[in-house]
Amino acid sequence: MASNISDIIEAYLKRLMEESGLDVIEIQRNELAEQFHCVPSQINYVISTRFTTDHGYIVESKRGGGGYIRIRRVKLDKDHLLWDVLRSLGDEVSQSASEALIERLRRDGWLTDREAALISAMLRREVLALDLPYRDRLRAKLLASALQALAAHRKP
Repeated sequence: MASNISDIIEAYLKRLMEESGLDVIEIQRNELAEQFHCVPSQINYVISTRFTTDHGYIVESKRGGGGYIRIRRVKLDKDHLLWDVLRSLGDEVSQSASEALIERLRRDGWLTDREAALISAMLRREVLALDLPYRDRLRAKLLASALQALAAHRKP
């Protein structure tokens, strides 16, 4: 499966964070754009869509000649993470938003790989064969129900 440039840049930034052993990286937007032979706005797009608070990141930037973009991964207390997610869920959830939340819960250790895969599979638009907005409403209810069921059966 061919990846687009956004996927490649996202993977690169996440790999940098993993390799650093820290939960923060600093990058120069123009240098990264040169490295990937793209326009700087492509870097902005990746950061603004793939490194959001929903995905578990905080982004800080400093403009100017010595400017940088700092991406910090936020780790939340496992016991509070689920309730924060459920509170922020709302009545409708898109497939991409649900995938981001599930990935965050998996990455932060709240869901196993297997649980994340199962929940993701049941929330796909191909499975929820309804028109919008009914599909997004059903997805929100199913996601909330699955997470509440897992929370009720979670070992302390």
